[in-house]
Amino acid sequence: MTEPAANYIGQNDSRYFRGKARQAWLITAGIVGAWVALMVIAPLARESGWAFSSSLYNFFSYICHQLPERSLHIAGHPMAVCSRCFGVYFGLFAGILFYPLIRPVETIDPLPRIWLILSIVPIGVDWSLTFLGIWENTHVSRVITGAILGVACAVYIVPAIVEIRYNLIFRRRTTG
Repeated sequence: MTEPAANYIGQNDSRYFRGKARQAWLITAGIVGAWVALMVIAPLARESGWAFSSSLYNFFSYICHQLPERSLHIAGHPMAVCSRCFGVYFGLFAGILFYPLIRPVETIDPLPRIWLILSIVPIGVDWSLTFLGIWENTHVSRVITGAILGVACAVYIVPAIVEIRYNLIFRRRTTG
């Protein structure tokens, strides 16, 4: 099937866009990696007696319940988020980091949404079985089910960020 001439992208533009896509991917991986690192730094900072550890815990309290019995511990202190939240964010980081092994970074076509919906099922089952008293979930089950969702989210977030980057480049090139 042939493409209309309006959809043609020259080789120089294609290389330029590919470079910008990789740049967007690296920046995203860096930001999410720093986010995950802060979750790990909080208990280490608390153990070292650094005052900013309280600020980290307070910051993450807006996105997580931080129940100590549901959190992984480092150096005797709970992480800044529960084990399930950590699994989601770590999975997101891993998914973004390894995304180029799955698809080219410059690909902006999303996968079918059913994969994102299916990635919620393990968390739902893990939570439901505990809620119904059939079994008690563990840190391992929470981290794994969270990571499944996180990796799936990465597969949708990377193309979205790359597409936003493309649109910003295109707008800048057409407006002057």
